[in-house]
Amino acid sequence: MTVPLSPPSRMVVLDGCVNFRDLGGYRTADGRQTRWRCMFRADGLNMLSSDDRTQLRDIGLATVIDLRTHDEAEQRGSFPVDDVPVRYLGLPLSDVLPSAEELPSWEEASYVTSRYFQLVVQGAPALTRAIEALADEGALPAVLHCSAGKDRTGVLSALLLAFLGVPDETIVEDYALSALAMEALLERLKNEYSESVEAVSRFAPAILNVVPETMVDFLEAIRAEYGSYEALADTLGVSEAVGRLRLTLLEDV
Repeated sequence: MTVPLSPPSRMVVLDGCVNFRDLGGYRTADGRQTRWRCMFRADGLNMLSSDDRTQLRDIGLATVIDLRTHDEAEQRGSFPVDDVPVRYLGLPLSDVLPSAEELPSWEEASYVTSRYFQLVVQGAPALTRAIEALADEGALPAVLHCSAGKDRTGVLSALLLAFLGVPDETIVEDYALSALAMEALLERLKNEYSESVEAVSRFAPAILNVVPETMVDFLEAIRAEYGSYEALADTLGVSEAVGRLRLTLLEDV
């Protein structure tokens, strides 16, 4: 009797990341599932250890999509393309980070939902380029990331899963997994900026707030504005790219 293989772990444990996850193994409405070890989402990739780099080379990582601002990438560093050769694309989904005055509002799900929706509207060119790049031949395996791996990365991950036919409830569950990593991320930032712990702590509301209601409301807002995920794909001009992604990222189960 053939014993079925256990699926890979969703969390990819790395020394330099706290929120590196596989988007594989998610069932779609038509009964298929997303392929394992093809698409990943992550927090910052600028502190990868030697072992981390070896692991990513073993995965065969081919593409890195960096959704951070240009200032973040310049100040904190980027993916080590010299050591792990990939196609690296810097595609900022927003121009600036939340201001100090905005930070308390990030404890409110409705406010975060509105910011996510703004990312879709204002960051549409970056979303289009990212999805088209992921659909290119040889682009996979790929990882998309920002600094925390939950907001900008959460928006693009949600849209990709929605375009692939993954149900809303599964997308919400995937989003909520980031909550497990945020305490560790905050501590890592305090250690990284040990001379500015108080300043880092002011970002705690924006870092720690990961509640399912935010993604539920975001997906509802997308459908209310565009009518359907297919219509949003048309608006972004990525319907053809989504078709190619369906061929490469979905498998029968």
